[in-house]
Amino acid sequence: MASLETPVCDFGCPAPDFSLPGVDGEIWTRDDCKGERGLLVMFICNHCPYVQAVRHRIVRDASELAALGIGSVAIMSNDPKDYPEDSFENMQRVAAEFRFPFPYLLDEIQTVARAYGAVCTPDFFGYNADLALQYRGRLDASRKETAPADVRRDLFEAMKQVATTGIGPTEQIPSMGCSIKWHAN
Repeated sequence: MASLETPVCDFGCPAPDFSLPGVDGEIWTRDDCKGERGLLVMFICNHCPYVQAVRHRIVRDASELAALGIGSVAIMSNDPKDYPEDSFENMQRVAAEFRFPFPYLLDEIQTVARAYGAVCTPDFFGYNADLALQYRGRLDASRKETAPADVRRDLFEAMKQVATTGIGPTEQIPSMGCSIKWHAN
């Protein structure tokens, strides 16, 4: 299980569109997920310890960001043939167990992860109301273990700034996580 860090934020890069099936049985597009003041696109999965350490914080932050006009979506792009814990059925189970307040989508052929340039789970992309990239950083100081409750909420604070000003912070700390499990070619 290779650990990777995300690249530096490419400010202004447009959010690629997508049309993916959700665990709720619906087909979701980028614009369906977008909020009035922006969009948070999260590449996550079920088996990654980095994601498992922060799932409850992702739910908390997405709920609070929704109140600020930021829509959120989680996309699972791993190959479930090699990682059965990331199967669609297990995605449904995890979304129900953690009461995801956002769509949880399956990127079965991995075109969306490639379009976004996602490299790991979790990988966070924060966009403003114009769908221009403003944040590509970590949730907080958590790694494979959940950080203490009083740590700075990097993602939340950045997206709160985006909701208010349309511009993300210039200083961003990369997210770290397990590499995306690409299909064997």
